Amino acid sequence: MARETFTIEGAGAISLTAEAEGDAYAIPVLLAHGGGQTRRAWRRVVSELAQAGFRAIAFDMRGHGDSDWSPCGAYEMRDFAADLVAAASRLDQKPALVGASLGGLAGLIAEGELAPGSFASLTLVDIAPLMEPSGVMRVVGFMEEHVDSGFASPEEAADVIARYMPHRPRRGASDGLKSYLRQKPDGRFYWHWDPVFIRNIMSARQGDPDSQERQSAMLSQAAANLTLPLHLIRGGSSDLVSEEAVLHLRQLAPHAEYTDIADATHMVVGDANDAFSAAIVDFLGRYHSSDTAQPQGTREL
Repeated sequence: MARETFTIEGAGAISLTAEAEGDAYAIPVLLAHGGGQTRRAWRRVVSELAQAGFRAIAFDMRGHGDSDWSPCGAYEMRDFAADLVAAASRLDQKPALVGASLGGLAGLIAEGELAPGSFASLTLVDIAPLMEPSGVMRVVGFMEEHVDSGFASPEEAADVIARYMPHRPRRGASDGLKSYLRQKPDGRFYWHWDPVFIRNIMSARQGDPDSQERQSAMLSQAAANLTLPLHLIRGGSSDLVSEEAVLHLRQLAPHAEYTDIADATHMVVGDANDAFSAAIVDFLGRYHSSDTAQPQGTREL
C-alpha cells in the first residue's frame, strides 16, 4: 500500500507532519510517539495496521521531527493533548488513539480532560498515571545529556544509544538513526527535536520538587474519567511502569484491558514489534469493526 505524507494543523496553528497508510475510508488509528522520537518509530506498525484493514496515521508531535517547533515553547502536556484533539477533529470518523510514553500521557489528558469523546479507544504504551521516578529520570537524563553538545558523528550517537539500551544489539549509524539527527553549521549532529522541550521539563523538576506528584494526580483524574475502550500495553521489563502502577490504573478504570509483553523495556515497540503489533491489532479488531467504516465524503487526512 502506498504511504502518503502530509500535514495536519494542530492547536495554535502548529503544523504537524504525518504519514498514513491504508484505505482512505477505513477506521483511522492515530499513532502518537514518545518524547524525543518521531513518526518513524511506528514505521512497521503503520504497515501492519494497514494490512489489518485500518487507516494508520503516524505523525511527528510538536517540536519533534518535521513538525513545527512552538515559537513560544508551548510543550506542556495539555499542548500536546490539544494537538491530538485538533487532529482527531479533522477526521470524518472518530479515531482510535495509540500513544507511547509522551503520546500516551497526552492521550489521557486529551480524552480524560480536554475533550471527552474525541477518540474511539485509547491504547497506552508503557505509560500510566503513576510512573517510577528513577525510570522517568533515566529517560529525561538521556535526552538532556547531549542536547547542547550534540555528537561529532552519527556513529557517536549510535554508541550513546547502545549504552542507553544495552539489552539490544548495537546498531550502527543507519538511515533510521540519521533521521533523528540534523547536522548544524558547526558540523556536529544534534537530536531533531526542540531543546526547549527537555529544558522545560528539567526546569520544572528542579524548581518544583512536587511537580511529578501533581502531574500524577492530574493524570489519575483524567484516567478515572475515561469511559472509552482502554488498553494498557506494558513492557515486562519496564523501569517506568511498575506492576503497582498497572494496578492503580485498573482501579481508576476497571474496564481497562492489560497486555504485558515479556522481555520488552519501556521501548516496547522497538523491543518487541511483532508482539506489540499483534496486541494492538487484536484489541482494535475486537472494538472497531471495519463494517462501520463507510465513505462519508472527502477526508482532510
